[in-house]
Amino acid sequence: MKKLSIGLVGSGFMGRAHAQAFRAVGGLFDLPFEPVLDLLAERDEATAAEAASKLGFRRHVGDWRCLVEDPEIDVVAITTPNRLHAPIALAAIAAGKHVYCEKPLATTLADARAMAAAAEVTGVVTLVGFNYLKNPMIALARELVAGGEIGEVTGFRGIHAEDFMADPMAPFTWRCEADNAGGALADIGSHILSLATYLAGDIRSVSGRLHTVHDRRPAAAGSAEMREVRVDDQAHALVEFANGATGSVTASWIAQGRKMQLAFELVGTKGSIAFTQERFNELWLYQAGGALGRSGYRLITAGPEHADYAAFCPAPGHQLGFNDLKTIEVKTLIEAIAGKAPAYPDFRAACELERVAEAIHRSSAARRWVDVAEV
Repeated sequence: MKKLSIGLVGSGFMGRAHAQAFRAVGGLFDLPFEPVLDLLAERDEATAAEAASKLGFRRHVGDWRCLVEDPEIDVVAITTPNRLHAPIALAAIAAGKHVYCEKPLATTLADARAMAAAAEVTGVVTLVGFNYLKNPMIALARELVAGGEIGEVTGFRGIHAEDFMADPMAPFTWRCEADNAGGALADIGSHILSLATYLAGDIRSVSGRLHTVHDRRPAAAGSAEMREVRVDDQAHALVEFANGATGSVTASWIAQGRKMQLAFELVGTKGSIAFTQERFNELWLYQAGGALGRSGYRLITAGPEHADYAAFCPAPGHQLGFNDLKTIEVKTLIEAIAGKAPAYPDFRAACELERVAEAIHRSSAARRWVDVAEV
């Protein structure tokens, strides 16, 4: 089997998730290539050496530019802070590498467009890490919609709410920098936008409102110095889809008590679907027409008959986990490199999500509806 040499930039939470997925994928799926954990780049040699040892990489380097230029590397996986996505990806594409980049694609729409255009010119495979889309239950939801089992989609209500920034005294971090995380909408809201478009289609127009609740935060833990925050803590938008359906999306990283409420209700003319990532091995389906007093949502539990679940477990109800979704995502990447299936979402699809987010920003600033086509 031909080997696929992996270069990983970054070794934090998402870097570890990528490394684990690349290690696990070959033991679960029949693949056209064998991924090899080859080279890890970090901010300096010492950090890179320690991370490479822990995560199982053969080599390490203290400068991502060396990784990108290394002739042995086939795939560059990017798990850095968001502002570094564009320069690393553009350099990797110029070097002819396939690129696997965490979301959001970039911190500006201009960068996202440049990344998508560069990938299309060179023909390299790109994939953006919206791994919640790889959930077998989300695949089932899409099948239900495509099969007409809930009729014509008329509405979508979605939310991504967490509370990791809820404490007003939580210190200023890179997430508070406009040119890095870009706020709650860009950082976590991109996930609910990805689900909305994956299930209900392209978003045509938006009416948004961004809200910075905690506009000053300590410069560091325990510091008396305060720094100004100019990014949104929460975002709300009414949306209109290209097919005429309407709905709403909400993003908040100050939602007290919520750890991972990535949730939606998708409504059609014949039924509806409900889901939350906090119980992501379950999907709720309602289909109209039941007997009076006997109708209602029914629970569908993930099992081996659903998409890629069987690779992990032969029995239903045993539950997949977060890192399993990442492993399915890596399988998608490797199959796309082999030409077996398209990678989704690639840089172009992720760029379209950036357009929607930018439209919401413009709408909030102008206090009016904005057509995505204007952006």
